[in-house]
Amino acid sequence: MRRSLRWLLPGLLLAAPSGAMDGSHHHHGTAGGGVVMNENTDRLPRGCRAISEEVALTVRAGRRYAADVPGAVFGMSRHEVAVPRCSRVTVTFVNEDDVRHQWMVHGLPKYLYPAGMFHIEAMGGGQETGTFIAPAAHRTYLIHCDLAQHMEKGMRGQLVVGEGSGDLWGVPGVSDAFYRAEYLPGPVGVWVLAGLAAATGFVAASRWRRDR
Repeated sequence: MRRSLRWLLPGLLLAAPSGAMDGSHHHHGTAGGGVVMNENTDRLPRGCRAISEEVALTVRAGRRYAADVPGAVFGMSRHEVAVPRCSRVTVTFVNEDDVRHQWMVHGLPKYLYPAGMFHIEAMGGGQETGTFIAPAAHRTYLIHCDLAQHMEKGMRGQLVVGEGSGDLWGVPGVSDAFYRAEYLPGPVGVWVLAGLAAATGFVAASRWRRDR
């Protein structure tokens, strides 16, 4: 009997809803079969004395929002969302494609949002609505779709709280698509990479002439 329970317990843990394990708020959608994870409608982040403002917005996802972005397959109607500090943000995420998409914010306070994440997922042709409260700090947070290759194919954005903390790299319509190391901020990183590429080509050409 003890051996049977030992084998059964891991299955029960895997089957338990995530909210049951970490106390987070979540709900499953009805019409589209999607999900909202780590929803927070009333717990204030540290440094917030009250809700500063009610913000309601709609973000649409689909291939048509990638039409003007070179190399992108998927996109969002809003790749940048700006909200006041301590605001209560209600997002309606509308999926206009026939595949699943997600709208995820990373880096939020972990004492309110497990793994620092707020997550909306909508099935193809569906939509879901979820709410979270923005932190008190001026900061820029990553928004993306966590499904395999969806971020790399264009579903990358940023949430600017208050004045933000600078643009993230690779946000369509906001910042350039090149990765920049932190010690090479702004366009400098791009010029350095271009310079290195040019220097490499010059050295290779010189060796080719010398060896002829």
